[in-house]
Amino acid sequence: MRSTQSVFRERRQYNKWAASQTLEDFALRYTATSARRWTPFRVASAAVGATSFLACEAIGGSITLAYGFSNAWAAIAASMALMFLVGLPIAYHAARDGLDVDLLTRGAAFGYLGSTITSLIYAAFTFLLFAIEASIMSVALELVLGIPLWLAHMISSLVVIPIAIYGMSLISRMQMLTQPVWIALQVAPIAFILFFARDQLADWSAFTGDLGAKNGSVDLVLFGLALSTLLSLLPQIGEQADYLRFMPAKRQVGGASWWSAMLFSGPGWVLIGGCKLMLGSFLVVFAMGRGMT
Repeated sequence: MRSTQSVFRERRQYNKWAASQTLEDFALRYTATSARRWTPFRVASAAVGATSFLACEAIGGSITLAYGFSNAWAAIAASMALMFLVGLPIAYHAARDGLDVDLLTRGAAFGYLGSTITSLIYAAFTFLLFAIEASIMSVALELVLGIPLWLAHMISSLVVIPIAIYGMSLISRMQMLTQPVWIALQVAPIAFILFFARDQLADWSAFTGDLGAKNGSVDLVLFGLALSTLLSLLPQIGEQADYLRFMPAKRQVGGASWWSAMLFSGPGWVLIGGCKLMLGSFLVVFAMGRGMT
């Protein structure tokens, strides 16, 4: 006797979505060779776009206010060097083998429990970072467009869903279209500083913060506190690896372009992050000099 299975409308819809390579887009786990169809430049551009978050500026400003320029500068330099060294093997194997952080952890002999803990840390970092970014965008929408804060929170939180649901296909396209605007907005404050506020650089370098030594020397305790704050950005390499999984095979594109794209958009994100941290450090001192509190 053959049994018949009823297929509900919701199940048919789910099966249709799951069968669509455009929607599924190898969002998790091993990235098949057929899905690694983008050029190294396209993958690197998408990965670099992930560093556009404004938390770096906020963190750079906060540690400068608390510990002063000298301690902040030393901690930023040390954290960038450490995160580059930690991120290099992760980015390399993710780009070479198409693996996510969870599979990389298992391959490093940490087992199922280790990969679960790694995924939990990465997920917690992502949730916190996205919440911070959404709150920053919400305040910007409120200040610039006059949108109520509750509505701005909803827009900032939900607008990413239709983009993320299409995976790398739409994300990479969005990054290519919006990246020139982001780069221009990042460079604009630096250009302003160099041309119109160069005299403020001396005030910035002499800023001692709330706890820093009055002579501007580096205090090891304060340096350690600032460094511990900055190392909260270490899981960012997991997001970079999520993009680098789509890097084409080295033999297909050549070693020079593959290595340059992997290094710049993988562990090299710390170069952009360090510049953003220092920019936030300067801007908070510059704003205080203009009477903002």
